[in-house]
Amino acid sequence: QVQLVESGGGLVQAGGSLRLSCAASKRTFVMYCSGWFRQTPGKERELVAAISWDGDNTYYTDSVKGRFTISRDNAKDTVYLEMNNLKPEDTAVYYCAAEKVWESVVVRLTSDEYSVWGQGTQVTVSS
Repeated sequence: QVQLVESGGGLVQAGGSLRLSCAASKRTFVMYCSGWFRQTPGKERELVAAISWDGDNTYYTDSVKGRFTISRDNAKDTVYLEMNNLKPEDTAVYYCAAEKVWESVVVRLTSDEYSVWGQGTQVTVSS
């Protein structure tokens, strides 16, 4: 079973940047689409960005378009989330997720479609 480990969270001032990383534990991390979700207390987990296995297809929720970039390096079994111009409303626990797919172009957009999850990393943006 593939395991995911997030890193890169922390405390940053509004307008600042952070880069989250999601590393897979096994070299069998092949043909998995990936997503970054975030969750705040009392709210449902929401999709922030998603990427296909081949990296050609991406999705962003409206509130992060133009500020966040999802990418992946399959040679390193790692998915990234570059976050720029951070806002206090971006404060949340960020989770990496992955799901095995049979086509390299597939992107999954809901939490129910992902079966592999990381433990989460806290991102706090101060005003």
